[in-house]
Amino acid sequence: MPHPDPVRRAAAALVALGLAAGAAAAEPIVIEFTDGVVAPQELELPAGQATTLVLRNTGVTAAEFESKPMKQEQLIAPGAEVTLTLPALPAGSYEFVEEFHEDQPAARGVVIVK
Repeated sequence: MPHPDPVRRAAAALVALGLAAGAAAAEPIVIEFTDGVVAPQELELPAGQATTLVLRNTGVTAAEFESKPMKQEQLIAPGAEVTLTLPALPAGSYEFVEEFHEDQPAARGVVIVK
C-alpha cells in the first residue's frame, strides 16, 4: 500500500534504492587454484558483510579450499568452479590453504576482514 505522506513515500523510495544499490555493489571475489598455487594469496573483505567467493580450479589436479578459522571446506575438480557464500565475519585474519598442496608456500593465503 503506497504511503499517503509524500515525505514518507520519498523516504521509503530512498531506503529501497539504497538496499538495491548495496546488493548490486557486492561482486563475487574469485580465488584461483592452479596445481598448488593460490591467487590472490591475500584478500581484504569488509567486516559484518556476507561475501561471495568463486573458487576456480584452473589446474589439472583437484583442489581443496580449507579454512578452519572460517569453518569452510570445499572440493574443486580440475577445470571447475564452486561458489561459496561466506557469512558476515568479524574483523580479523582468517588463514586458508589449498589442502592437497599444503606443503607449498604458494598454496596458502589469508582473508583480512576490516
